[in-house]
Amino acid sequence: MPREIILIAAVTVDGYISRHSFEVISWSKDLPLFKKQTMGYPIIMGSNTKKTLFSELKGRKNIIFHRKNEPKKILEEISSSRCYIIGGGQTFSRFYKFLTHIFITPHPYIFGKGVKLFSNKVEESELIFQKLIEVNSEKGIFQYQYKVRNR
Repeated sequence: MPREIILIAAVTVDGYISRHSFEVISWSKDLPLFKKQTMGYPIIMGSNTKKTLFSELKGRKNIIFHRKNEPKKILEEISSSRCYIIGGGQTFSRFYKFLTHIFITPHPYIFGKGVKLFSNKVEESELIFQKLIEVNSEKGIFQYQYKVRNR
């Protein structure tokens, strides 16, 4: 099992990752950073997220998570020291208790409805701020990196 299990996501300021389950995200400005950070590591995504991609994300082992899968079993099969959970809301919720870090990039949008970062209820956790990375300072877009306090 990886030592670092990282949720990585672009979100609106009201906590949504998309307008609907099959939205092809065009509003996110952090894709170059996402690619740089995830390159060479396994990425885990839900089947709906997979359907929104034009092609497989090259240079990374793409693991597709289905509702019937068990998160722990998938993680146990990963030999890398790090992996990324890349979406969507159901997948983020299912892997929540295994997360060691959260890399979140708020974008200057309000959707008011859509797919929340966590589609299902999750337990309260404290996050420890680690780093701030500039994505686009003119638009006020930064990635916040947090460590999940041991639960």
